[in-house]
Amino acid sequence: MIQTDAAINPGNSGGPLIDSSGRVIGINSQIQTGGTSQGNVGIGFAVPINTARDVVRQLQESGEVRHAFLGITGGNLTPELAKTLDLPIDEGVLVNEVVEGGPADEAGLRGGDETATIEGASIQVGGDVIVEIDGEKMTGMEEVINAVNAAKPGEEMELTVDRDGESKKIVVTLGDRPASTEDSQSGPVGPPSK
Repeated sequence: MIQTDAAINPGNSGGPLIDSSGRVIGINSQIQTGGTSQGNVGIGFAVPINTARDVVRQLQESGEVRHAFLGITGGNLTPELAKTLDLPIDEGVLVNEVVEGGPADEAGLRGGDETATIEGASIQVGGDVIVEIDGEKMTGMEEVINAVNAAKPGEEMELTVDRDGESKKIVVTLGDRPASTEDSQSGPVGPPSK
């Protein structure tokens, strides 16, 4: 999603989000309203135009929309977090959970097996850390989500992960994203999850 402070009001969903040059960059889909008011409080969301184009193309070609699915939840590995967890690398994506029976699970990717409280937040630790996808360095969850979103169900991805201090390559055959999976960073990646 694209977050915007443009004035999007009830009834504007489905309309274009345009940039200062008049180019359509998204399709308005949601607004944040305040309390009992139905008016916009200055936060709106739009589907990126490239996503909309892909959906339209798929509908025209096959009458259905399919999105790739990796089947993990994860979070960004920062240098501070890496130091706290005593990891040998300082960036990548911590795999918190692997969806049982999903593509990542079938390929052998491992999620966290312990819960740790770091700066007041509980996170799953002890899982693989994704550092590359198809040779491209991954520094955060958004990059993993983008890589999965750019792929198609049935395609293979080679993940380079750090597992217990050792580099390991895992080939995952992406699946079809289930209808219940959200395109958020907190959900399983396929988006984004991604």
